[in-house]
Amino acid sequence: MATKYKPVTKSKIKIKRNDLVVVIAGKDKGDKPHRVLRVIADRQRVLVEGVGMVKKHVKPNPQRNIKGGIAEQESSIHISNVMLVDAEGNKTRIGTRLEGEKKVRFSKASGNAIAEKKK
Repeated sequence: MATKYKPVTKSKIKIKRNDLVVVIAGKDKGDKPHRVLRVIADRQRVLVEGVGMVKKHVKPNPQRNIKGGIAEQESSIHISNVMLVDAEGNKTRIGTRLEGEKKVRFSKASGNAIAEKKK
């Protein structure tokens, strides 16, 4: 099924799933870190836990045990509106470098490597 959105020019998405980010622009702007639930790379958007909450009207579906009503869920926000939080709790930009044979992400603010989260 084709999407109605045109893919944006290819650029490297440096934020990954389960990263801690801070919203730096928009109605949910603040210093509290939130977890990234999903990265939508072709639209350059991220789904962040508890950010951009919208109400969705849901029809009941007895086959899937879904109750009808008004459900609240996260909507995606543009990737430029979030910044990664490093291990020290500072918001930072992200770079990549080679450490031995492995490519690792690092914090441009502190220079420390960003640990990969276990799935």
